[in-house]
Amino acid sequence: MINENKLFMSKIKKDEIKELQLQAEKIRKRVVEIVYSSKSGHIGGSLSSIEIETALYFHVMHIDALDPKKEDRDRFILSKGHSVETLYAVLAAVGFINDELLNTYGDFKSVLAGHPTKKIPGIELNSGALGHGLSVGVGMSIAAKMDKKPFRTYVLMGDGEQGEGSIYEAAMSASHYKLDNLVAIIDRNKLQISGTTEEVMSLEPMRDRWESLGWEVFDIAGNDMEALVSAFDGLNYENTKPKLFIAHTTKGNGISFMEEKAKWHHGVLNEEQLSIAIAEINERINYLTKQENDSRKKYKYDSLPENVH
Repeated sequence: MINENKLFMSKIKKDEIKELQLQAEKIRKRVVEIVYSSKSGHIGGSLSSIEIETALYFHVMHIDALDPKKEDRDRFILSKGHSVETLYAVLAAVGFINDELLNTYGDFKSVLAGHPTKKIPGIELNSGALGHGLSVGVGMSIAAKMDKKPFRTYVLMGDGEQGEGSIYEAAMSASHYKLDNLVAIIDRNKLQISGTTEEVMSLEPMRDRWESLGWEVFDIAGNDMEALVSAFDGLNYENTKPKLFIAHTTKGNGISFMEEKAKWHHGVLNEEQLSIAIAEINERINYLTKQENDSRKKYKYDSLPENVH
C-alpha cells in the first residue's frame, strides 16, 4: 500500500483521531441497523466509505447543520449515490436530520429514498446515475471561482463508476479551469456488483491516467482515520491543480463476514448476521469509549497543579 499521507504530518491530536474513529463506529452501527430494518441497502460500499465521510463531515468541511444552505458552505457530492445509507447516518450524526428519521429508511413515502435527494437537508445533488457527480462538482467549483467564494467541493466516486466516460470529460475540464478548490475521492474497494473491477472493466493504471489529465493524485489508506485526516490536512488548495485521492478501502469494512465479498455489494442481514455484526461493532465502540474516558481522566489529572498530584 502506498501511504503518501506520511508526507503531510497532520497536527491533529491522537485523542481527536480516536474521537473520529469512535464516531465512525457509531455510524457503522446505524448503517447496519437501518439496512437490516429496511430489508434493503447497498451495504458493502456504504461500509467501505464510512471513514472517508466521517473525516469529511467531522473534521474537514466547513458546514453548519443549523444553516444547511449557508452560502459559503463546503459542498459534498455522493456520486456513488446507491451507497446512501452512510450519508444518511452521517447527516443524522452531524445534526442535519433527526436520528429517528433513519428508522423510516425504506418505508413507503419516507423522504429517505434509496438514492440521495435534495429534499434532505445537507444533500447537494440528486445522485445515483453513475458518472454524473464529478461533472456537477466541476460546475460548483467553477461557480466558486467566478463568484470569488472560499468554499470547496468534495466528490466521492465509486471505483466501479470509473468506466463512465463523462467522468473524464469532467476531469479534463477541472484541469483546464485550474480548479484547486475541487477534491475527488475514489472509493477503491476493487469490487462491484458483478465481480472485481478489473474483471468488469480494467481501471489500472488509475493514477497515471489521472495525472496525465493534470490532477494532483494521492494514494491513501481509505479506512485509516489518521491517514485520511493527515492527507486532507496536507492539501494545497492554491496550486491550480484539482486533487484526487485514490482511497484504498475494503468492501464491507468492519464486518468480518462481509469484507471483500462482492455479494455484499447489495445485501440484507438475517437476524444471526445482525447479531454478529453488532457484537463486532460494539466491541470496538466499547474499546474506543474506554480509551476516550481514560484519556479524559489523564488530561484532568495532568492539568492539576503540581502540588496536588
